[in-house]
Amino acid sequence: MEISGAEIVIKCLQAEGVEYVFGYPGGAVLVIYDELFKQDKVKHVLVRHEQGAAHAADGYSRASQKTGVCLVTSGPGVTNAVTGIATAYMDSIPMVVITGQVPTHAIGQDAFQEVDAVGITRPCVKHNFLVKDVRALAPTIKKAFYLARTGRPGPVLVDIPKDVTLATCEFEYPDSIPMRSYNPVIKGHPGQIRKAAQLLLEAQRPMVYTGGGVVLSEAAPQLLRLMKLLGFPVTNTLMGLGGYPGTDPQFIGMLGMHGTYEANMAMQHCDVLLAVGARFDDRVIGNPAHFGSVPRKIVHIDIDPSSISKRVRVDVPIVGHVPDVLEDLIRQLEPQISKLDAQALKSWWAQIELWRARDCLRYDRASEIIKPQHVIEKLYEVTGGDAFITSDVGQHQMWAAQFYKFAKPRRWINSGGLGTMGFGLPAAMGVQLANPGATVACVTGEASFMMCMQELSTCKQYRLPIKVVNLNNRYMGMVRQWQQFFHGNRYSESYMDALPDFVKLAEACGHIGVQVEKPADVEPALREAFKRKDDLVLLDFLTDQTENVFPMVPGGKGMSEMILAEEL
Repeated sequence: MEISGAEIVIKCLQAEGVEYVFGYPGGAVLVIYDELFKQDKVKHVLVRHEQGAAHAADGYSRASQKTGVCLVTSGPGVTNAVTGIATAYMDSIPMVVITGQVPTHAIGQDAFQEVDAVGITRPCVKHNFLVKDVRALAPTIKKAFYLARTGRPGPVLVDIPKDVTLATCEFEYPDSIPMRSYNPVIKGHPGQIRKAAQLLLEAQRPMVYTGGGVVLSEAAPQLLRLMKLLGFPVTNTLMGLGGYPGTDPQFIGMLGMHGTYEANMAMQHCDVLLAVGARFDDRVIGNPAHFGSVPRKIVHIDIDPSSISKRVRVDVPIVGHVPDVLEDLIRQLEPQISKLDAQALKSWWAQIELWRARDCLRYDRASEIIKPQHVIEKLYEVTGGDAFITSDVGQHQMWAAQFYKFAKPRRWINSGGLGTMGFGLPAAMGVQLANPGATVACVTGEASFMMCMQELSTCKQYRLPIKVVNLNNRYMGMVRQWQQFFHGNRYSESYMDALPDFVKLAEACGHIGVQVEKPADVEPALREAFKRKDDLVLLDFLTDQTENVFPMVPGGKGMSEMILAEEL
């Protein structure tokens, strides 16, 4: 029996086990929405802006190990979603984005609400498709899901003209799709793994540097076993937080532009570096020339061969699925672990403890104005370190990364690569739907929050009890910090004038709003908010406008050229 292309789309989603689609209807996808209405297996979440749809699907994916799905119409529907698609692409998040398109005969004719979705999104997707024949629809959607979640994950876009959704054919969803040109390497090269093991055993000043690849590949158990076997210091990138327990004594903090003094110094001065699922990006190592000024041997494990030796030349490249490679590495090391130089490792740890003693994250705990670091510390305490934390982008994001000790993977949900303001609230919606009953908090700043604050309405419709922690300093905080340090205190357009009353804003959307002005009220306000299991509570903390994020590596400088608070 023949069915319509629109019905085929829904049947494909059902076959993939899709639970939620985040979207916004429009003319080019109305036939698909009509088929959504006729069934109840795939639930739809109506966002208030297509950017919110992409971010919510992204957050859902990051917190669930599943592929996020969003559905938007042609023209402005697609262009509104591009920011969210690019966010997922930069952080390697598996998503399938279904977009409506004008009928095939109108493509290229400047039809109403026509844009070249394939051309616009090509630089920020793993792959994209324009489906011109209804018979190709099911195989294409199968390919999209396969591509999105295998190898290095990423968003895949399927653009479907309206006449294709109306056309009919017989439906058959393939079990698998052979793709001759796409065969991700899974197993690491045995010879390279042996070389890596030998380097690690010979190390005098070893360091393990791990990124988002550990989280995305579910390699946290293997990483923990490897670290306990070796006893080496380990650091996470911003995207890798939770991939190794932040409460473990071998964890020396996040590294990079706002990383800890001890992590950056150990990274700079190690003699053997094991990089796992990370890409040596500019916010991590700063100036590559400075990083390369200290001789070291580098082992790099990654699923994506294009990420290896891209910015920093490595000595032992290992392409493969991170958990499988780590398992093989552990098997190589276990019978030889007695060869480790225990005395050298002890001396190295003594040096790291000296760096740690600088207490680079200290701040004024006696302040009569709320310090943002204090809010995050209390958030950690009140939630027992077990919440899902989303964030927007800016100072609040860095403080959350520094002061919330993530002990599990997939609990820290933030835009790392693209740095997207407005990400936090819609991502939290996806996280909450992926984890019903879990504690979800969105750490934000007033400038970021206003980017997608319309999603408060979505939260009301779907009864999402997110706790919004707004660190309100009445500035675009990170912009102001850079203007203070590098632009002679000329605060050009970074002051947020005419802000809304966030308490009334929350109440207008049917939620609870609370403003907190005194340090003594921070913990009670948080405790009261988290007691309200069924309510969204927006906590507006009026924080110190002059507080900066330390340590800080200025742009163009090296990892060891940090600015510490004590040096100002």
